[in-house]
Amino acid sequence: MAPLIGLALALAVSGSAAWIGFDRDRAFYPVVMVVIASYYALFAVMAAAPQALIAETVAMGAFALVAVAGFRVNLWLVVAALAAHGVFDLFHARLIDNPGVPAWWPAFCLAYDGVAAGVLAWLLRRGRPAARVVARQGLRAAHTAHDRHASP
Repeated sequence: MAPLIGLALALAVSGSAAWIGFDRDRAFYPVVMVVIASYYALFAVMAAAPQALIAETVAMGAFALVAVAGFRVNLWLVVAALAAHGVFDLFHARLIDNPGVPAWWPAFCLAYDGVAAGVLAWLLRRGRPAARVVARQGLRAAHTAHDRHASP
């Protein structure tokens, strides 16, 4: 049941983000990746497990770094990070002893991660605005252009 709920929730989040327009901003999926990566650290805090928190924070940091790189350079890195986090979910219990992780979480998160990676890959292949690589213009030029259009 957990994988089915993860799949449905990922489709609902991605679908509503597209409908509302959140996914037009290239920051949307990188932020989703950082939030996804933070849950295992949250579970360690809830279980008052400092050793697990240290390990989970290191893992979270790695996924967050890839999300930032994906935001700045190429969103395909975020697709890879989401897919890799799904693989991480498969092996999490063997890698990190975190007593706060619910038994159903890895299956739920694996399904969510896989669907989110698939949706982002589909958007990138379709050439949605979120697919534009900011590095081509440089971040400063992109922000300057945005500020020009946003000012009254």
